[in-house]
Amino acid sequence: MNKIVKRSDKLAFFGVKGPTGTVTYHRMKGFNEITTQKGPIEYSRQYVDQEFEQSDVVGYSPSISYSFDQFEDNEVHLDLVKIADRELVGEDAVRSIIMVDLTDGNPEGDYSAVKRDFVVLCESEGDSMDAYTYAGVLKVKGEKVFGVATSVDSWETCSFIKL
Repeated sequence: MNKIVKRSDKLAFFGVKGPTGTVTYHRMKGFNEITTQKGPIEYSRQYVDQEFEQSDVVGYSPSISYSFDQFEDNEVHLDLVKIADRELVGEDAVRSIIMVDLTDGNPEGDYSAVKRDFVVLCESEGDSMDAYTYAGVLKVKGEKVFGVATSVDSWETCSFIKL
């Protein structure tokens, strides 16, 4: 019987730098949206002997749309709010995200994961009467790094090991 993969089987973790400079990967909780756009880059051409145009995928430029109602005690929200409020630019606005696939693991608790750097583009805030909201896009800033992730706190945070 086929098992449907649920959204909760794929977890996103956001790297937040602490006061000592150590990065902790916190689960991205309390988000209204975390949607990945693959952004395929195409090379298209039409040859004189053909009546159709053909395309090849030559690369990708992924981005992740996000929005959240701000929670005061959420480390990821606090970091994204800091980037937005201070209008941080350059490397100050780059964060790493680890995507963990809980459907691909082993009994020791190691699960397939991909780590990648993204630049945070804050686009809007304050769009609701019920809660203070923030929204934006995370655009790819680096290559994928394949590895495994583990957690010692029921996936509130995770550690990443490059393969």
